[in-house]
Amino acid sequence: MSNSEPQSLPKDRIMSIDALRGFDMFWIIGGWSIFRGLHEKFDNSTTQWLSQQMSHVKWEGFRPWDLIMPLFLFVVGVVMPFALNKRLERGDSKRRLYFHIVQRTVILFVLGMIAQGHLLEYDLSKLRIYSNTLQAIAAGYLISAIILLNLRIVWQIVTTVVLLLLFWALMMLVPVPEYGAGVLTPDGNLAIYIDRLIFGGFIDGTDPPYTWILSSMTFATTVMLGVMAGHLLRSEKKGIEKVLWLLAAGVGCVVLGWIWNFWFPVIKHLWTSSFVLCSAGWCYLLLALFYLVIDVWGFKKWAFGFVVIGMNAIAVYMATHVFSFRHIGDIFVDGLDKYVGNWEAFIHAVAAFAVIWLIMCWMYRRKLFIKI
Repeated sequence: MSNSEPQSLPKDRIMSIDALRGFDMFWIIGGWSIFRGLHEKFDNSTTQWLSQQMSHVKWEGFRPWDLIMPLFLFVVGVVMPFALNKRLERGDSKRRLYFHIVQRTVILFVLGMIAQGHLLEYDLSKLRIYSNTLQAIAAGYLISAIILLNLRIVWQIVTTVVLLLLFWALMMLVPVPEYGAGVLTPDGNLAIYIDRLIFGGFIDGTDPPYTWILSSMTFATTVMLGVMAGHLLRSEKKGIEKVLWLLAAGVGCVVLGWIWNFWFPVIKHLWTSSFVLCSAGWCYLLLALFYLVIDVWGFKKWAFGFVVIGMNAIAVYMATHVFSFRHIGDIFVDGLDKYVGNWEAFIHAVAAFAVIWLIMCWMYRRKLFIKI
């Protein structure tokens, strides 16, 4: 299930992928609270704008904070061609691979229930069956792995496009009882209708609600767009060529996503096809930037802080959902509150993040990488 034994890092590992994953996790595990702390200190138009960017749009639209979850799924996809082909090259059978894929999917799904589904509260009234990023990864990973293992690259692309179009067709053409077809309001869309029909009282309780069962189709397309980037990075193309292809894919996806937005709005809560393209476009652009700076130009030292987090991404994600590192950090900085004035929130946020990062750094130095 997992491996926490010391191990050596592969020499051919692409550092920018780990750094980008760590960059994403940085915001999840504490980056947002650090910047919110700066806003509490300075409270001006600039910090207010930055703070606003670290919140989700209510329904339609897109902000940088809406990129956090799709970037996590996208990077999972980037790694898949490397991981699955490595197993095939060492002689693993497809049957063995499928066993590993299903096992990993189940573990991720259960971890998601622990992180956000209140599983460990042992209270059925609070249980949420499908409501977390790790579960979206599980669904997207399972579907994408099946596609990746059975189809050539051109058909992987075709299948991804078909899934995007199929999701659009279902959402816009299938009538919902009492609402009709093509309704994309929080209460009247097909995806939430299916979730309520199947989950009942165990549905995601957010307001407005996220959708999961039908949206698993588009979770998979986000992962598959990452898979395409993984194929590119595995190719024999020169480094700068790969960067240019990533940039072209990024710009193309963003433009197509916002064009599609006129007919099928960008809505993260539904994970609409237009949202997939828009968010994946920014994922491609970020990957291009990280790959150019780290792996093409060779500037690596600055990324160490992100790599430390990225090498144990799921472990740190779960740890921050199960333990309160803020309380540990408070032990070291509570006494400063009477001296620091409006810096209090910022200092407490930095202390909490420092505790997490130092643990991750210790694990990295010891080569302890928890994998599923």
